[in-house]
Amino acid sequence: MPHIQRFDHVGITVADLDAVTAFFVGLGLEVEGRTFVEGEFVDTVTGIPDVRTEIVMLRPPAGGTMLELSSFVRPDHEPGSPAAMANELGLRNVAFEVADVHAAVDQLAADGYGLVGGIGDYENTWRMAYVRGPEGIIVSIAARIG
Repeated sequence: MPHIQRFDHVGITVADLDAVTAFFVGLGLEVEGRTFVEGEFVDTVTGIPDVRTEIVMLRPPAGGTMLELSSFVRPDHEPGSPAAMANELGLRNVAFEVADVHAAVDQLAADGYGLVGGIGDYENTWRMAYVRGPEGIIVSIAARIG
């Protein structure tokens, strides 16, 4: 019997919750909710005593898997590598399908976010690019072509 029933969310720990939330809202995600979590539950689940974290849940406009952004009030967050490349261990990227990769890249560039590499076409099926968002988060944007 399979244990997994559905894919619920991906969680990313960030330092500047407002800036990262604004970035993903600018891409088209919608805020589902925002709250603080602390107490025995989160201490037990994270294995960190006396945790207090603020969480924003974001959802795609058509529903589906959500994105959880969390920022630790206590203890302070541990810095990661903001210049991580795709071959470093850890979360590789968060991927979204878009209607037009070039338009999305142009919008993100206007907001100060740049490409990790370039825009590539895969077998005349997908056009894709990696964009480095706030705090080094790599966002994959892809559009069906051909």
